[in-house]
Amino acid sequence: MDLFDKITSSMGGPLGQHQKWSHGYFSYPKLEGEIGSHMQFNGKEHLVWSLNNYLGLANHPEVREADAKAATDYGMAYPMGARMMSGNSTHHEELENGLAEFVGKEDAFLLNYGYQGMVSIIDSLVSRNDVIVYDAESHACIIDGLRMHMGKRFVYQHNDLESCEKQLERATRLVELNGGGILLITEGVFGMSGAQGKLKEIIDLKKKFDFRILVDDAHGFGTMGKTGAGTHEEQDCVEGVDVYFGTFAKSMAGIGGFVAGDKYIIDYLRYNMRSQIFAKALPMPMVIGLKKRFELLKSQPQLREKLWQIANALQKGLKERGFDLGVTNTMVTPVFLKGDLYEATALTRDLRENYGIFCSIVIYPVIPKGLILLRLIPTASHSLEDVQRTLDAYSEMGEKLKAGHYREKAPAA
Repeated sequence: MDLFDKITSSMGGPLGQHQKWSHGYFSYPKLEGEIGSHMQFNGKEHLVWSLNNYLGLANHPEVREADAKAATDYGMAYPMGARMMSGNSTHHEELENGLAEFVGKEDAFLLNYGYQGMVSIIDSLVSRNDVIVYDAESHACIIDGLRMHMGKRFVYQHNDLESCEKQLERATRLVELNGGGILLITEGVFGMSGAQGKLKEIIDLKKKFDFRILVDDAHGFGTMGKTGAGTHEEQDCVEGVDVYFGTFAKSMAGIGGFVAGDKYIIDYLRYNMRSQIFAKALPMPMVIGLKKRFELLKSQPQLREKLWQIANALQKGLKERGFDLGVTNTMVTPVFLKGDLYEATALTRDLRENYGIFCSIVIYPVIPKGLILLRLIPTASHSLEDVQRTLDAYSEMGEKLKAGHYREKAPAA
């Protein structure tokens, strides 16, 4: 069989099979204009709820100024090379030191991309005899890291402590035979459901089991906790988290990420993470821009307060109108609806074309068949007027869905 035969026989994969009618509109859409709560889509103004720009820093004037000046001073190529060989700088190290102190850890290491960073963290921390225990709703970057692990891994039901304990028991029996260790992986904030990971309760299980915990807090860093330090701060369990991962792509509106922990752990990762050792360092304009973003994150708590004002108003209004938001207890706002693929695409098109509301649509295989997920991401750049406009549109959309208005409307080509 020819290598590429499977591409045509699979119809492009679970998501790619829809590309002929979805590309450019439902998948790979183009949002244009200044980054913010209002952008252009298909030539029309839309109220956008799809950007992980939690604190509204993407177009903050001080951020734009810092980015532009750093690009002028250094260009995009500097520093040239991987950090270990020729790509290190004082600015990189200053950012690492500040991040480590902020999240309550001894040391931190910058990652040029969060996704590949998480994959490489897992790959570096575990060997063949070690066992991984992880949450069933872990992000794709965690799943891809697991795929590189040559040893055993056990999955527990999402945020289910009883299931988690059972998998730790299985892992413990196994490592007692082969002499390995146990790494438990969970998220601080689950990006689809908006649920917080049960960090404090999981850490309490250390009293019964010998394991280390790695927390992916991509959505929690900058948004959760009294200072924005993360979900471990929110749950008052900073010391119990062994390895903390944060990304710059959410609250910091940038590129890259970081891993933090005890110095000896970070030193080990610094010299063993292949995705960083053999990849070019973060460009200086991004690093200096991240330093400014980080400064604003710490010095302007009103940005986080505004985010939560918008999130609370949006979620309260949706619940009052009878919408199912699942178990979210964070700013991530999922709206679960019952319907098929055709209804999902029809109602999404209605929201965009007739109400000017742009939000992300999630369908099977990401979520179970028969469900539609519209995920709204509140930010500090939204207004209460934006919230009211959205609530009014969703009220009408919900009534149309109940009345069967979107049924049997095939996706437009």
